[in-house]
Amino acid sequence: MSDDDASQQQPEDKRWMVTLFIVSLAQAMCTGGISLVFPFLPLYIQTLDGADFMSPELLAGLVISAPPLMAALTTPFWGRLADQYGRKKMVMRAVFTAVIVLFAMGFVETAFMLIFLRALQGFTTGIIAANTALVAGECPRERMGFALGTLQVGIFSGVAIGPIIGGVLADNFGFQLPFIFTSLMLFLAFLLVTFGVRETYVPPKDTKLDLNPLHMATAWCGILRLDGVKTVYSLRFLNGFAQRTIIPIAPLFVFVLLPDAAESGSSSYAGLVLAVSSVTVTIGSVTLGSLGDKYGYRIVLIGSSLGAMLFYIPQAFVSDIYQLLFLQGLAGFMAGGVMASPAAMLANFTDMGDEGSVYGLDASVSSFSNGMAPLTGSMIASVFGLRSAFIAAAVYYGIMLFIGLNFLPKPKNKTLEPSLSPRLAGGD
Repeated sequence: MSDDDASQQQPEDKRWMVTLFIVSLAQAMCTGGISLVFPFLPLYIQTLDGADFMSPELLAGLVISAPPLMAALTTPFWGRLADQYGRKKMVMRAVFTAVIVLFAMGFVETAFMLIFLRALQGFTTGIIAANTALVAGECPRERMGFALGTLQVGIFSGVAIGPIIGGVLADNFGFQLPFIFTSLMLFLAFLLVTFGVRETYVPPKDTKLDLNPLHMATAWCGILRLDGVKTVYSLRFLNGFAQRTIIPIAPLFVFVLLPDAAESGSSSYAGLVLAVSSVTVTIGSVTLGSLGDKYGYRIVLIGSSLGAMLFYIPQAFVSDIYQLLFLQGLAGFMAGGVMASPAAMLANFTDMGDEGSVYGLDASVSSFSNGMAPLTGSMIASVFGLRSAFIAAAVYYGIMLFIGLNFLPKPKNKTLEPSLSPRLAGGD
């Protein structure tokens, strides 16, 4: 890409902040709506015809893991189309498709149809990847850590609030209304992006639909050959495992800490454990992402990985629910830096104009790990005990610390200014 082309794609002064705010708000509405169904989804599928073809535990795992596992296969494709036709269009496509699919889930009659629609959701949407590509293409490279950290606020605020709303709606109005409410939230997010975002990225004029798998694979291989990119994708893969390993065991572990579950309200505490982590991850993403803009993403990643590892280890030995909440909050804050830093590095290690493909691949890697982590965490806990899941999370962060120290490219000039070399500026 020539300098002239790059300069033409630089975002308008301060306009990128408006785009960032709108997309982050829309992201919160989308993730809040989609995660709204998590608390009752395993119960909902048990009420449908044909739900007895496998055990309730495996059925619950299948219906929850279907979207991210399917998304792992398809998000690179949608990311490639985003580079060809525009990132805003891909956001609109992803959100509107989710509106239809999630609305239909509230009216299914068989367990198989619900699983099919969940898989279709993963196949057709890719909202987070589309939003990330849109923000990465619009904001200045030297503010990438702040921008992607702010986008994490939208993601995790939705994840923290959505399940609470969904549980209340399902308990009081049945399983159908939450899906309708989710579709409404997504539709409002669709309108927000459609009328609120003015994209500055202009796709190549000679763009034509190219579905040749060989051509797409060639483009992806070109991205993977860039210095540091494969290393960052490995960090993103491990981060998915580290973040989601304890999700399936958290409610069960609360029962261990609170033997009198019925009297002490352990269900509320279990939700609080995950909510505390989501809130502190959000704070850490913005705070540590901004520090990455100033001091370098590599050093923030190393420090955050070390902190997360040290705060996860003692969670395996807690004897009180409040100890767990406190340590989860600290670990979540450090995990925010682990999330924001690699995402910003990708933008600085790759070329402008490739954000759709870059973050499509990133979403594929993250979706696969997000889908496998709960299953892996459950297996580890079943073999070695519930407390071992926290040790496993610490081990994942320890591996990320090792990779950050030994394999991430280091800055070639400590006084390097981001505007002079956008690829190197955030890659230290």
